[in-house]
Amino acid sequence: RQETVDTHPPTLYQTKQSFNKQRQTMPGGKGKSGGKGGKRAAKAPKSAGKKAAGKDGKRRRRRTESWSIYIFKVLKQVHSETGISTKAMQIMNSFINDIFDRLATEAASLSRINKTKTLTSREIQTAVRLLLPGELAKHAMSEGMKAVSKFSS
Repeated sequence: RQETVDTHPPTLYQTKQSFNKQRQTMPGGKGKSGGKGGKRAAKAPKSAGKKAAGKDGKRRRRRTESWSIYIFKVLKQVHSETGISTKAMQIMNSFINDIFDRLATEAASLSRINKTKTLTSREIQTAVRLLLPGELAKHAMSEGMKAVSKFSS
């Protein structure tokens, strides 16, 4: 019989499974077949940096990234007395993610066309000009230039 060779690299899950199998068969491994049995060595205390559980012993909720704090800061700069509902914040967050994705995709394709592997401010600038309409593109360009010069100095 001929074996079929898989040309794709193994997934992370497959790699972890094969690693665990190797550990089980190794002498001194944690599997049923390996190890000396008897007393276990004392485990070292976990580092203070990794906190898996909260005060009550419950697991912490995974952090979700969002633009909401930045949206809120800009809103307060423009209209200090105005608030925003959670649903409206979700819509704004989706809007920003969508625009970010479009700009990144366009800038990446421009970089590919120019045969460069680096995304520079020039590619981002061109992507903004191509994607945003008229006056909005001009304002975005001036704000971007201001941000880059502030970052550089």
